[in-house]
Amino acid sequence: MDAPATAPEASQPFVVGTAGHVDHGKSTLVKALTGIDPDRLAEEKARAMTIDLGFAWLTLPGGQRVSVVDVPGHERFIKNMLAGVGGIDAALLVIAADEGPMPQTAEHLAILDLLGVDRGVVVLTKLDAVDPDWLDLVREEVRERIAGTSLAAAPIIAVSALTREGLPELLRQLQEVLADAPGRADAGAPRLPVDRVFSVAGFGTVVTGTLSGGSIAIGDELRLFPHDRRVRVRGLQSHQEKVSRALPGSRTAVNLSGITVEEIARGDVLAPARLMTPSQRLDARMRLLPDSPIALKQNDEVDFFTGAAEFPARVTLLDRESIAPGDEAWVQIRFRAPIAVMKHDRFIIRRPSPSETIGGGEVIDPNPIRHRRFRPETLTALETLAAGEPDEIVLQALEQQPAEIRDLSSRTPGLDPSQIDAALAQLIAEGDVVVLGGNDRPPAPANFVLASSLWRSMLQRLTDALHAYHSAQPARPGMAREEARSRLGSLTPRLFDDMVATAAASKALVDDGATLRLPEFRLSLSPAKRARADAFVAAAQSQPYSPPGPHEFDLDPETLAVLEILGEVEKIADGVYFAPDAWRELVAGTLAYIDANGAMTLAQFRDHFGTSRKYAQAALEHLDRLKYTRRVGDDRVRGPRRPDQPGMPITGGS
Repeated sequence: MDAPATAPEASQPFVVGTAGHVDHGKSTLVKALTGIDPDRLAEEKARAMTIDLGFAWLTLPGGQRVSVVDVPGHERFIKNMLAGVGGIDAALLVIAADEGPMPQTAEHLAILDLLGVDRGVVVLTKLDAVDPDWLDLVREEVRERIAGTSLAAAPIIAVSALTREGLPELLRQLQEVLADAPGRADAGAPRLPVDRVFSVAGFGTVVTGTLSGGSIAIGDELRLFPHDRRVRVRGLQSHQEKVSRALPGSRTAVNLSGITVEEIARGDVLAPARLMTPSQRLDARMRLLPDSPIALKQNDEVDFFTGAAEFPARVTLLDRESIAPGDEAWVQIRFRAPIAVMKHDRFIIRRPSPSETIGGGEVIDPNPIRHRRFRPETLTALETLAAGEPDEIVLQALEQQPAEIRDLSSRTPGLDPSQIDAALAQLIAEGDVVVLGGNDRPPAPANFVLASSLWRSMLQRLTDALHAYHSAQPARPGMAREEARSRLGSLTPRLFDDMVATAAASKALVDDGATLRLPEFRLSLSPAKRARADAFVAAAQSQPYSPPGPHEFDLDPETLAVLEILGEVEKIADGVYFAPDAWRELVAGTLAYIDANGAMTLAQFRDHFGTSRKYAQAALEHLDRLKYTRRVGDDRVRGPRRPDQPGMPITGGS
């Protein structure tokens, strides 16, 4: 990670990758263009053959900085080639003029086509070794070979690395090809697929890759996926120059703290927490090459390549029994261990043995549920997800389960934060999405959101559960919150609380704190219990200061609780219940006596109200608890609470 100078920030370059058959001069061309030998391994130099990825950089005539990834051309190292071409903006398809297109020319071209690389230059090398007539024949053959591929419109430039003939024209053509290439926008979602990992003395662990999606800066805390290992950016380089911030589109070396070289592998992805959700399956649109040697059948095993990663996988064909060469279909790809990808990521598939590229495609859903085959609704959902507008994609994600706004990016891969925000605002304004717990203020990142259809379904399940509970337990005030949460499945406490708050705000239910009930629910007793309760209430009214005990009327605790909630009795102590009017008169009379005399003893209370010591003691202790009175020795004096104090009702059970 050592460098001669430190720049405040790297300019945003493009990345160009080589492709082509072994010994057609890719590395020699890169060295001629950049002055950098991309073959860094001793074995490569000894064998004069590229084995692994090499890296270089150059500046185009117009001043544009370009990173160059040089890939091996031998068929035995095709996996290394695939690790390098995933993040390129343009390709240099290198073909030796003295040999013309060869087998790896065709395979590399097919890979570029499957990855959607539609900018590039075809470079005919070894110009000094052929005559003009032969060059014309090769040029014509090449034009036929690239017809119908993503590079069909690519210019064809003949060069000689030995004499340097054609190199200035190649640079001008490359500049023209990149002139209308879309810039790598900083969407705040940086990703760096790791294509190299090594250790530098004095610095520690270093990874390299092509950065996309956003910038990273020294000091950033990131995650290494799919294992979600926490790391911190200790240092950054681009083109061997130290930078404080690396921009999307740059070849970047990242010095990491908090992790060892042994804990990282090629294909891991460096990204912020929450950006990616590793999964053991993904949904994709896959196509086979027209010259694929096999048709792909249900549950076939393949080697799956994306970014710099390689995984063994099996393929579930969702709408057919096999994919013929040249055809495409919806598939679900299953992995033995979690992988980390995002929507719109491109991939290549190869058959394991004999190893050969057979097709590729685009990730549509990186975190799907397991699908059953031949389900029309599944195919329709995938079509919408593949071609939908941002609002359709966001809505579809929220039709499955609620999500926090700050987590929507992981549920809607392929959309940048500004698209998600705009789509969500539109959906909320049009009533298609409900914000839980945020109806009286602008939605916050931690607010849960869900599709209105899902909200109606969840609310219906909750109200149905409450209705059933009320029918089964008419004498209970409501369902316990935790029991209600369990009726809805595995909702987190916070999600459930926000759901209840939203439902209560719309008057769909009443939240009593410990219990939930429907607004129209009224406590009721069975005819037999009601008759005993009425007799007890009448007796309490007729004996206001010496009421009967509930045991005299065979009243159970549930019946007494109902009478309390209905306001028909006031509980003073265990087994002691007053009629509400009698209790209010007792409170008022006690306070009036104290105001007139300064204090009141238990005996004075008993004599004043003509009751027994049992009721006097129970009433005074309850008045103390309610802070109407305060005990000083054997006397009661005025407490801080007044009968007319706002928010302080006179009855203890209110």
